[in-house]
Amino acid sequence: MPRLFIALPVPEDVSDALTALQAGVPDARWVPAENFHVTLCFAGEVQGAMGRDLEEELSDIAGSPFAVTVAGVDQFSSGKQPKALVALVAKSDRLDWLQQKVSTVARNCGIGVERRKFRPHVTLARFRNGAETGHHIAQFMASHAQFRAGPWVAEHFALYSSRQGRNGSIYTEEAAYPLTF
Repeated sequence: MPRLFIALPVPEDVSDALTALQAGVPDARWVPAENFHVTLCFAGEVQGAMGRDLEEELSDIAGSPFAVTVAGVDQFSSGKQPKALVALVAKSDRLDWLQQKVSTVARNCGIGVERRKFRPHVTLARFRNGAETGHHIAQFMASHAQFRAGPWVAEHFALYSSRQGRNGSIYTEEAAYPLTF
């Protein structure tokens, strides 16, 4: 049973700029550039027919291309435990619209979608429980607070599957959906 998510791919030049940030934090498990994306909706483990419905229904979303900009960095934590370092994506009406459309389609296909606030980002690193980061995260945040990349034009979004590989997750683009108006 595949784990599915819908996301915007990150172009190579932006991926290169993000990769240049990946240093200086011990115990960080850096995300490979080929896995960079902006998650619109996490569907989780999806059964066959439901996955086929999702793949088909996403093609009904019609919207125009829009600009996406990476602006700054942040950390996600659970209490005092760091969970991830991320590059933030600037909010935009078009991005919010697409995220809402994708989530609605997933819910209509019977997928239980989390209802937390949308915080667009690209994950740069993850941390295991008990990771020793000391002051390094604060230094990372201060050093890269003014980081910018892009803008790029999001011309499509995609349905991805995720499977566990030897060295972490492997993402495969299952279907691409053009944004053309």
